[in-house]
Amino acid sequence: MEYRRLGRTDIDVSVICLGTMTWGQQNTQDEAFEQLDYATANEVNFIDTAEMYPVPAMEETFTATETIIGNWLEKRGRRDDLVIATKIVGPAERFAYVRNGPRLTRAQIHEAIDGSLKRLKTDYVDLYQLHWPDRNSNFFGKLGYVHDENEDFTPIEESLAALDELVKAGKVRHIGLSNENPWGLMKFLELAEKNGWPRVVSVQNPYSLLTRQYEVGMAECSIREDAGLLAYSPLGGGALSGKYLGGARPEGSRVAKWPQYFGRYQTENGIKSTEAYVKLAKDNGLDPCQMALAYVNSRPFLTSNIIGATSMEQLKTNIGSANITLSDDVLAEIEAIHQKWPFPCP
Repeated sequence: MEYRRLGRTDIDVSVICLGTMTWGQQNTQDEAFEQLDYATANEVNFIDTAEMYPVPAMEETFTATETIIGNWLEKRGRRDDLVIATKIVGPAERFAYVRNGPRLTRAQIHEAIDGSLKRLKTDYVDLYQLHWPDRNSNFFGKLGYVHDENEDFTPIEESLAALDELVKAGKVRHIGLSNENPWGLMKFLELAEKNGWPRVVSVQNPYSLLTRQYEVGMAECSIREDAGLLAYSPLGGGALSGKYLGGARPEGSRVAKWPQYFGRYQTENGIKSTEAYVKLAKDNGLDPCQMALAYVNSRPFLTSNIIGATSMEQLKTNIGSANITLSDDVLAEIEAIHQKWPFPCP
């Protein structure tokens, strides 16, 4: 397993990070324990979760994933060997059941971390991330920024000062962002330097063969500022496995169970490019999932690739991508497909 430095910290994380958003909904606690046991036995030391998991988020399952991880940590006693990351929910009307409407205010940040620590059964998290901005911005596939002079949002200064308090209290070691853009990342870094507050060490954004917008503005920021990408949905919600091609909807898959939530990677051009990527992999004797993940692993702005699985077979395949190096010919073919269908799934 390859390890990479997390920002400007003294922490090295595995290039494969174990994502957990299916635990408590698509996966039982026993299945989650099996995934954790296998991943850690295969040198994965990085686990990512969030208070809103499992996904799709629902009031009746909210926080269930953190509870499962806490139960595993309690039984295995592996806390000091692992890097645990979690997130606080950003504002959204459909999360009105979270703290009477989630915001990234000082009070809510303190309340949220205390809840996460209790569920995770730990005194600290290694990485605490803002799941998405408090302000209106381009995230979750939104294109075209529309500015609102009268927008009411929590000032970044308030959020960052609260995170500083968590670090000083020993509840959080380092901080990160998620679903952010270049302006947001650079603003957090500017305020941190100005006020002596903690520095952002990572950005968790979508990145895959179908979603390469990170390369446009964020990649340079990540490299120059040592705030690397934690890539989520590196298989395009499972699309790049090819299992949804031809209109297939395998029983138990998230697209079959919740089509209203998982249409992002089922666009016309997304399907065409997926067909091309899957064919390229098979023509070169590669597993489509491993080719897609190996491409993400190879990016110079990447810190860690967050994989997820609902079966052990999927998990083993995905972790195995860490051992795959793509040839120059395959990389060239990937770029040719990307030029034909650039950014098919925003």
